[in-house]
Amino acid sequence: MAFSPIYAPPRMDPALPPLRVNLYSDTQTKPSPGMKAAMMAADVGDEQHGDDPAIHELCDRMAALLGKEAAMFLPSGTMCNQIAILTHCRAGDEILAHELSHIIANEGGGPGALTGAVVLGLKGERGQFNSETIRAALREPRRNAPPQTLLEVEQTANSGGGSVWPLDKLNAVMDTAHEAGMRTHMDGARLMNAVVASGVPAHEMVAKCDSVWLDFTKGLGAPLGAVLCGSGSFIDEAWRWKQRLGGSLRQAGICAAACTYALEHNIDRLAEDHANARILARGLAQVPGLIVEEPETNLVFFDTRGAGVTADELAERIRRDGVQVSTVGKYRVRACTHLDVDRAGVELAIQVIREKISR
Repeated sequence: MAFSPIYAPPRMDPALPPLRVNLYSDTQTKPSPGMKAAMMAADVGDEQHGDDPAIHELCDRMAALLGKEAAMFLPSGTMCNQIAILTHCRAGDEILAHELSHIIANEGGGPGALTGAVVLGLKGERGQFNSETIRAALREPRRNAPPQTLLEVEQTANSGGGSVWPLDKLNAVMDTAHEAGMRTHMDGARLMNAVVASGVPAHEMVAKCDSVWLDFTKGLGAPLGAVLCGSGSFIDEAWRWKQRLGGSLRQAGICAAACTYALEHNIDRLAEDHANARILARGLAQVPGLIVEEPETNLVFFDTRGAGVTADELAERIRRDGVQVSTVGKYRVRACTHLDVDRAGVELAIQVIREKISR
């Protein structure tokens, strides 16, 4: 069978100049010297055997932060989502989630491939839906209909422009799902961005979630790691799936120490990323032909249609001047601010994009 390049990760073109401003994603952050020092100083043990002190410290802190009984360290947020689905659902069950959600578009068909569950995509502005949309999607219980067992939300909503679910709206959809006998799960990849932007404490924001996870590899700056939280019985069952999928680790405390460092140093500073995103949006809005979505957190989406270029064409042009963004459609571009992009970098990105649009 011939090798298909679609499965090969992209590599940096050596002919391209070095990156000056990396707005591709907050996953591009590098561990700071302080974080690296914390990793090297970590007191570690065998995580699979339950004797890694750094893992226990992180999980205890995360359970307290999110107001849940228990927590479990995992290598990635995608594994958190898939293990939560495997724990909550059985083959043939139906999950309700936004039609642009990460579990539909960006996890390789995981719910179907691993759990055998189907995902019903719900419509809604800026990556959110409301209780009325859920009620309209509920099926009459019958033997020939899939059991609807799980409601999933993203906080923040990535494809919705990094939008923050208002607490009353979030609680309302959770209540609607629980009234229908469903469990609730939050993809909290950028949960702390929502907390910082809204001022709502994390434990209040996720109080009605049966499971929730936080990713440390985005704006929080860790090289890997996410923590899944829920009830004690949920985490006990989830651990079996962690073992089955190869997420049960050895001296993982080195990575957990980076996450603990992030909790202590990199949450409040997310406000800087949000401020830089607003500066970026205002600057791009002055570029002829660009239509810019108002950012709520650290994600800035803009449309290039009016500028006479596709998103990919613009991305290629600016990359040759050392600025990198991601594209999410023929004309839609995403730029993401994070701890490795300062105000000067934002101003440089605006300048380069303006020049490449007007050339």
